[in-house]
Amino acid sequence: MTMSTQSIRPLEGRVALITGVSRRAGIGFGVAKRLACDGVELFVQGWPSYDREQPWGTDSGGMKAILAEIRDIGGRAEHAEADFLNPAAPRLVVAKAVEAFGHIDILIVNHAYSTRHPAGALKTDSLSVEEIDRHLLVNVRASLLLVATFAHQHDGRPGGRVILMTSGRHLAPMPLELAYAASKGALHQLTASLSDALIDHGITVNTVNPGGTDTGWPSPEERQAVLSRLPKGRWGRPDDAARLTAWLVSDEAEWITGQVINSEGGVRRY
Repeated sequence: MTMSTQSIRPLEGRVALITGVSRRAGIGFGVAKRLACDGVELFVQGWPSYDREQPWGTDSGGMKAILAEIRDIGGRAEHAEADFLNPAAPRLVVAKAVEAFGHIDILIVNHAYSTRHPAGALKTDSLSVEEIDRHLLVNVRASLLLVATFAHQHDGRPGGRVILMTSGRHLAPMPLELAYAASKGALHQLTASLSDALIDHGITVNTVNPGGTDTGWPSPEERQAVLSRLPKGRWGRPDDAARLTAWLVSDEAEWITGQVINSEGGVRRY
């Protein structure tokens, strides 16, 4: 007996918009590959200019390499570069995705703006108005506008899904990234309310906390220090979050909504 195409690619014909896909080492790219394996066609957003300013830098192959790897799995993949500091960007990205595919079934809000306080400085020293605003505008305002615009174009067909990404700040402090913690905490708190707002439109809303995931950002010292609290003996990998996300957008998870789900490998906080 052979397996059917539906069982091999259970989400064939559905379309996902994934934000924050600009590096093959990132969670967004891991999610995109997982969904492509399940038959999902993809529209991805990235902003390489942000990565260029960070210690990890941009992807060596750029967006061309990212799209090539996704397309090699099968199905279509399109993209747009967009800076979510621009209040018009969320609506423009959704509009481009709808123009490319006709309809979006799945929205995965994976992008994030984050800066860290300088080592040795008072942890509130860099809390400027500008930095607080950037975190809230990119991580909260853009996310809400993406969800609202996605919901407006959704016609109630089965499979409507929204996945937000938080960072576990409801479980432990993040004193070096206070503005980031505030913005991710807002997404946590919005989960239940967005779920209630959209459930009658056939859309579920859940939030994933992927825990400490090594996407190239930690220093060797930080990587080693965190290992002592990880009973599995390793950091999280992008595919850990991708497997959970792929399940949450599947038909098997249609009864799950309004939840913040922690995927942290049993990290010890004591």
